[in-house]
Amino acid sequence: MYKWVIGAVLYVALVIGGYSVYEKVTADDKQAVALANEDSHESHESHESHGAQENHAHGSDLHEEGSNEVHTFVQADEKEIKIYVKDKAGNPVQELEVNHEKILHFIVVDEHLQKYYHLHPEQTGKGQFTIKSTLPEGFYKAFIDRKPKNLAYQVTPVPFIVGHPSVSAQNLGMKPDNTLTQQIDGETVTLKMSSFAINQPVTLTFDLDRTNLTTYLGALGHVVIVDEGAGQYLHVHPAQQEEPVFETQFVQPGIYKIWAEFKQDGKVRAFPFGVEIKGEK
Repeated sequence: MYKWVIGAVLYVALVIGGYSVYEKVTADDKQAVALANEDSHESHESHESHGAQENHAHGSDLHEEGSNEVHTFVQADEKEIKIYVKDKAGNPVQELEVNHEKILHFIVVDEHLQKYYHLHPEQTGKGQFTIKSTLPEGFYKAFIDRKPKNLAYQVTPVPFIVGHPSVSAQNLGMKPDNTLTQQIDGETVTLKMSSFAINQPVTLTFDLDRTNLTTYLGALGHVVIVDEGAGQYLHVHPAQQEEPVFETQFVQPGIYKIWAEFKQDGKVRAFPFGVEIKGEK
């Protein structure tokens, strides 16, 4: 967790310093902004997470940052969160394509991977998005899922801080779940995985009550996967439109957190699962 804290603090200091220069260069811009943390995302064509890749996903590989032509800045406090989307020259990126009914998906996890938020900020300016903050004090990482037109983009985490949280004394790390069944609001979902090995096609099948299951953001469900350090991210959609079945592949061993989102009885719920993928690096 200390890496999260140090990284977030250094990032804030770096970007604030860089932004003061940016303000002088663009003093004629009426929408001068205070920038905080920096991020990068994905090309819709190329996707993989600290191990996961597949044809229906959006994701990232941190070793390919050089191909990124879009950068994201996040400013957060207890009242609101602002996201700024800019190109390498610092100009607002205006041409974003609608992807699964939204122009931008804002995925946020906390330092212990216990809290998960899938938010949709409103566009409030050129390359600027804003949403009312519902996050308690803490250390977070954001994954900004968007699809710029004609620009290469890969997702990477944006560390940011809300409020003035204290540093936890212990960080015990994440452990895989003993059972892959979760219950929320009386709804039960069970995850079945065809394999827990690296470099093997993996099918994620979810058993759940389909009586009042409806599409959410253009799909019957959404799956978000991050590695234990929340360094990389994958967003997977169903392999077939009418079945809650997802396909992916892990290329690195380790512990992963999987959130499966389903809309039942008009309410969206995210069911969390911790799994361990084994194999030699």
